[in-house]
Amino acid sequence: MAEMRAAPAPDVGLAGSLDQLAPSRRSLLMAIKRRGQATVEELADDLSITVSAVRQHLAAVAEAGLTTFDEVRDGPGRPRHLHRLTGAAESLFPRAYGELTTELLGCVAEEDPELLAKVFERRRRRRVVRAQARLDGLPLAEQVVELAKVLDGDGYLAEAVTEPDGSFRIVEHNCAILNVALRYRQACGSEISFIREVLPGATVERVQHLMDGSHVCAYEVRPR
Repeated sequence: MAEMRAAPAPDVGLAGSLDQLAPSRRSLLMAIKRRGQATVEELADDLSITVSAVRQHLAAVAEAGLTTFDEVRDGPGRPRHLHRLTGAAESLFPRAYGELTTELLGCVAEEDPELLAKVFERRRRRRVVRAQARLDGLPLAEQVVELAKVLDGDGYLAEAVTEPDGSFRIVEHNCAILNVALRYRQACGSEISFIREVLPGATVERVQHLMDGSHVCAYEVRPR
């Protein structure tokens, strides 16, 4: 039976892709990825290096939060360690979600432009419902903070800032749907519409926009 080991917290300074890792770490992660889980001996064989070298590399990637292991007992004696990737390591491998989403939306737009508008609206409505469940009943200041947490959870790297005049600013340091937004400006319109609807007690204006050359998207929130 396998005993699950909790993965250590990811190193916040970690590179954002495999290409940015040291070759030894990259090769090790790719070897584990191919197998799903592996013993030290299997990895040494795959990489044509010594078991001792594998252990050193594993210690480094484990400390960075990239690998963990399960203890497996097949009988008497010491258990085997089966090393596997953590979610942090999985995220380093290439993904084509943005390109696929853009391609699929392009197919929808070609077939039925009105349907494309409905797709964006349905996504907006679903986000509104989820956000309102977390914001309802809170005073505006707390709503802004909670909304920033919602956006941050959606991948926008968002924060809420209180201004000296009593207004607020929601800053998105990352666009979670950049590939889509670059082609379909409906995505940007949907975003500000979403924020306005979940903050009915405020006026909301976009004051910085990635699409206009800024390094962030920022929204000014003022109490009505």
